[in-house]
Amino acid sequence: MKIVVKKIDALRREMRFEIPKDRVSAAMDEVYKDIGKVTKVKGFRPGKTPRHILENEHGALAKEEAIKKIIPEAYKEGLEQEELSPLDLPEILDVDFKDGIIKFTAKFDVKPEIKIKNYKGIKVKRKSSKVTEQEIDKTLDYFKKSQGPEKEVSIDDEFAKGLGFPNLEEFKKSLSAQMEIDKNRQNRFDVENQIVEAILKEAKLSVPQNFVKKQIEHRIAEAVKRMKAQGLPEEDIQKKEKELQKELKIPVEKDVKTYLIFDKIAELEGIHVPQGESLPNKVMELLLKEADWQENEEKPA
Repeated sequence: MKIVVKKIDALRREMRFEIPKDRVSAAMDEVYKDIGKVTKVKGFRPGKTPRHILENEHGALAKEEAIKKIIPEAYKEGLEQEELSPLDLPEILDVDFKDGIIKFTAKFDVKPEIKIKNYKGIKVKRKSSKVTEQEIDKTLDYFKKSQGPEKEVSIDDEFAKGLGFPNLEEFKKSLSAQMEIDKNRQNRFDVENQIVEAILKEAKLSVPQNFVKKQIEHRIAEAVKRMKAQGLPEEDIQKKEKELQKELKIPVEKDVKTYLIFDKIAELEGIHVPQGESLPNKVMELLLKEADWQENEEKPA
């Protein structure tokens, strides 16, 4: 198998493959064997139809199946041979099956070189999740205002009963517990964000812009799908699409950088993620365990 690797830019690669006749022939033999097992030809038992008859009737299908079989195998072998680590699935171009030889081109981005050392011992501080009386009163006030200015509402036992509680005190306890859950969730997010900001500051890497572009396109496509499902006018959708093109550039770039750094940390730490589980979650778990937790000096409001 002949392979030619071309460096398009710092992270973009083009690989040209040429699969020799003997390998293509072996693949075609397997394909015709499989076709013969399921093809019914009058006068022949399944699996006993002569090759030339199968070639006449199913030649195009056999070539297509051989291409489907060979390209993924050759691509994988080529990556191993050239020691390349792609970021995403390749773009397969210029597929040619001629004179018993298969040629094709694969274009893809490789993972950038990432330098990061101080990812352990990151200083983090978690805010208090305790709910204060003032916060409860503020939420109750929001309840009151949400009823509308024309409607007088008294936040009392009768109000609590209307919401399924025996009295106002029990409603406040339930409200406090829910607010604490919400604060805990927000505080966890805040701590994780401290970790992310620290590693983004620490790490050095080139951002694969082609990969970023694909991620932006994917997010926009998902957003457009949702807007269409909501019945928004086409004009509004197009306007929002243009806005998203600008708005998503920085956050997507940040997400891509974060993922690549986490992937590198996983490699350095020997973290293996089973299929179906999240690599970022596993790495974040490690970083939180290894973090330098600072004492929270925040005083309740």
